[in-house]
Amino acid sequence: MVMLDLLSNALTAIKNAEAMGKRQVVIWPVNKLIYYTLRVLQRYGYVGEIEYIDDGRGGKYVVQLLGKINDIGAIRPRFPVKYREIVEWEQKYLPARQIGILVISTSQGVMSHLEAKEKKIGGVLLAYVY
Repeated sequence: MVMLDLLSNALTAIKNAEAMGKRQVVIWPVNKLIYYTLRVLQRYGYVGEIEYIDDGRGGKYVVQLLGKINDIGAIRPRFPVKYREIVEWEQKYLPARQIGILVISTSQGVMSHLEAKEKKIGGVLLAYVY
């Protein structure tokens, strides 16, 4: 089976492990985009420690789950979003104001929509979590 979207597969694995009540999940195969997305989730307290295991075949991440994720998913297609349009996308993907984050890939790196609004930059929508 060919994995077309590694980020979507990783976020689905996290969602399923959270639903099962597991304390950790192994994500593989991995890439830098998954790592930077996990770092944003870690910064906002949705996941715990992220450990990289080099198995000689692309590596794996072992992510500690904190039980704080209600829903998580990749946004497909990856819509380009301007700074002024972020509020509209918040209303579309997040359940309420001040609940959850959108993960955006910008020219200054992967960050949450809150950081992007603060820096007044747009980017490409990657994921949502609440």
